Amino acid sequence: MIKILRLFCLPVLAACSPALPTRIPVQPEMASEITEKPGWAYARQAVAAANPLATQAGHQILRAGGSAVDAAIAVQMVLGLVEPQSSGIGGGAFLMYFDGQKVTAHDGRETAPASADPELFLGPDGKPLPFEDAVLSGRSVGVPGAVRMLEAAHRQHGVLPWARLFDQAIDLAEKGFQISPRLQTMLQADPYLRKDPLAVRFFYDAQGQALPVGHVLRNPEYAHVLRRIATQGSRALLEGPVAQAIVARTAMPPHPGNLNLQDLSNYQSRDRQAMCFDHTALARTYQLCGFPPPSSGLIAIGQILGLLGNTVAHGLEYANGRPSPDFVHRYTQASQLAFADRAQYVADPDFVTAPAGDWRSLLAPAYLRERSQLIGAQAMRKAQPGQPGGDKSSYAPMPTQTEYGTSHISVVDAKGRVVAMTTTIEAAFGSRRMVTTDASRPGGFLLNNQLTDFSFVPADAQGLPIANRVEPGKRPRSAMSPTLVFDKATGQVLMTGGSPGGAIIIHYTAKLLVGTLHWQLNTQQAINLPNFGSLNGPTLLETKRFPTLTLEALKARGHEVLEIDMTSGLQAIQKTPQGWFGGADPRREGIVLGD
Repeated sequence: MIKILRLFCLPVLAACSPALPTRIPVQPEMASEITEKPGWAYARQAVAAANPLATQAGHQILRAGGSAVDAAIAVQMVLGLVEPQSSGIGGGAFLMYFDGQKVTAHDGRETAPASADPELFLGPDGKPLPFEDAVLSGRSVGVPGAVRMLEAAHRQHGVLPWARLFDQAIDLAEKGFQISPRLQTMLQADPYLRKDPLAVRFFYDAQGQALPVGHVLRNPEYAHVLRRIATQGSRALLEGPVAQAIVARTAMPPHPGNLNLQDLSNYQSRDRQAMCFDHTALARTYQLCGFPPPSSGLIAIGQILGLLGNTVAHGLEYANGRPSPDFVHRYTQASQLAFADRAQYVADPDFVTAPAGDWRSLLAPAYLRERSQLIGAQAMRKAQPGQPGGDKSSYAPMPTQTEYGTSHISVVDAKGRVVAMTTTIEAAFGSRRMVTTDASRPGGFLLNNQLTDFSFVPADAQGLPIANRVEPGKRPRSAMSPTLVFDKATGQVLMTGGSPGGAIIIHYTAKLLVGTLHWQLNTQQAINLPNFGSLNGPTLLETKRFPTLTLEALKARGHEVLEIDMTSGLQAIQKTPQGWFGGADPRREGIVLGD
């Protein structure tokens, strides 16, 4: 029997005064429903995505002989229609790909306009704009990179024709899809989307109420744009009428942006060298591969796991379906150390230099052994960044700032090719600016607010620059963590996974890895585990998922404990002796399909 539990979201606190003693991390998407998922076993191939219609689109492509990349593209185009709050053609993505021999990292992260400067998010008084004002401004919109990146990945790894990958999304956009409970809940709760004249006409009734669950929503404008992209490639989005419409929408108040047509047409995706590190669990050595900067995800996860490996467990780490208080104590301190380094060092590698000249210095075993000595019997209040390689940084730490985001896709095809892709428009419904090329044609797509991932302040009080400050053409730092796991001895791929969740993506993905590699859970069991972590502040526990004894034990060790909704959206597929086993997060609507 499927069990459903209604949850309630916390008030939006992004704009709370910094004088408050504790800032509650704002979740990218509010909680809606929890639905038990069984996990799914398949022999040859599988696709996991955050919405059943998107998963079905990817599955159809796999059955037609498409590659894992082909399936991921089809999934993304449907997600932009049925899950517009999370990702779409108006945003960006990171894609990890394994072709059976080599891992490639395809970077489709948005970029700042050529006219952007470090004071982009400062008001006339020289102070940072209130966070929500920045999100809703034209200044927040970065050059959308997902489509151009997917096009480049398809040229390298695609099997089916590019245009074929858009068929399901175009068909659904024209015929319509039923609004899901999650989408309806988010539409009804969002206080800003109704302010956009195109969005309010499309998603709401005459009284301003969200269209009901089950309403068949047609999006002919989205179908029109997808047809153009299917026949002309990414040029159809980044040049011509669609590009003109994007620029026009970003130029509208409040706080108009300066994105122009040249910014769009000049966008280039990047192929980067994947970052990998070795990790030993239960006497087996794995190789974990993920995205390098501008993502901070793989580095932070590697630091957390490495720091934990240097600490001593006092009793069981996992019991009764949840992590023990001792494990949470050690994990959250490791998290604080990792997030301190993240704030200090990580930014677009085309603009900043890695500490000691190499990002791997942050994962060096000797450095992590040294840092692990700071994990003690009592909770640390706030961690300070380290000095990997012994070099003092020339940057100031980035102040704590709200981060949103995303959806995750995992795919394994019949020939063993594997994708882990995390995709985003940043906040729920992005900048709340809908794009259409014809106002008489309902629908369209939403633009990202990705530039709010930059530091709003360019320097600290002493004038020392912040690595993740705004600069022309720069890609904002991300927490997205698409991850591939390999057996170190054989090179065999063992798992693909990742999650949405803003900065807490790092903890959701780390939980998946700890659960599967250390506690020998399957992907579904690991995904089901309660969420926990720290952003170098309070210890965060998923609401009503930990017993009182855990909370009391943590408080006795000096933790400031906050119970909050932690709406992960983990998708993962793991290798088994029989084939593949996939899991989807019960906190969202995703499923896994395959053969």
